[in-house]
Amino acid sequence: MSNADLPGAGSRGRTWPQWLSLAFGVVYLAIGVIGFFITGFDDFFGMSDDTLLGFMINPMHNVVHIVIGLAGIALASTLGGARAYGWLLAVGYGAAFVYGLIAQGEDWDFLNINTADNVLHIVTAVIGLVIALGPVKTVDTARGPDQSLRR
Repeated sequence: MSNADLPGAGSRGRTWPQWLSLAFGVVYLAIGVIGFFITGFDDFFGMSDDTLLGFMINPMHNVVHIVIGLAGIALASTLGGARAYGWLLAVGYGAAFVYGLIAQGEDWDFLNINTADNVLHIVTAVIGLVIALGPVKTVDTARGPDQSLRR
C-alpha cells in the first residue's frame, strides 16, 4: 500500500479554520497594500489623518497588516497552522487592543490608532480564539469526509 492509498492522502480539503485563516490573511494583506496608496511611505510612524474605511493608518500600520495577512495565507495550508494563526490573532490583536486603549490620541502612538481600530482589534482577537479553539469534526478529502484527520 502506498501513501497515496492512506485515508486523507492526496488532495485534502480545507477545514473551516483554514478557510477563515486564508480569508483573514487575504483581507489583511489587501488592506495593508491598499493602505500604502493612501499613506505613501513618508512619516512611517507618524500621526496623521489618513484613514481607510474609517480606520486611521500610517505606513507602519500598513506593514503590520501585510505581515498578518501573509502569515494567514501561509499558515492556512494545514489545520495546525490555522490554529497557530488563530492564536497569533488572539494574542497579537488582544495586545493591540490594550495598546490602543492606552495609546489612542497620544503623541507616541506609533500605529495611529483610533476607536474604530480598537473595535476591530478586539473583534479580530475573538475571531482568532474561534479559529484556534473551534471544533472540527471531519476533514473533507477528495474521497469524502475523513474522521482520522481530526486534531
